[in-house]
Amino acid sequence: MNRKASAVWKGDLKAGIGSISTESGVLSNAPYGFVSRFEGGKGTNPEELIGAAHAGCFSMALSVQLGNAGLKAEKIETLATVTMDKLEQGWTITAVHLDVKANIPGADQVSFEKAANAAKAGCPISRLLNAKITMDAKLEN
Repeated sequence: MNRKASAVWKGDLKAGIGSISTESGVLSNAPYGFVSRFEGGKGTNPEELIGAAHAGCFSMALSVQLGNAGLKAEKIETLATVTMDKLEQGWTITAVHLDVKANIPGADQVSFEKAANAAKAGCPISRLLNAKITMDAKLEN
């Protein structure tokens, strides 16, 4: 399986502007630049997209783990906070924190945490990232 995304950049770092597109067309020339990446301005940025990918991947992986335990979630909400720090070698994604809330009929906290931890470790995006990944998981039944 291969998935494709592309980026176009024009100009220098601070004044330049780029666009990001995905093969599926969900993102089509979505703007990004220095201001959206480092100063909170309008537009997307690579770290935000990594957070979205991680939240989505984790939520699906949790669904698989719950299914393996005979459970089915009514709802899983995951917020991924991507931390980027300026290290000696340059800007680096150093951590991702997952805040998870789920409503799972019949689940107890122990089985939920077991499934959530397995999902955090097994999610392909978690395995991709060379960063510390932490999580707070809250069962809301």
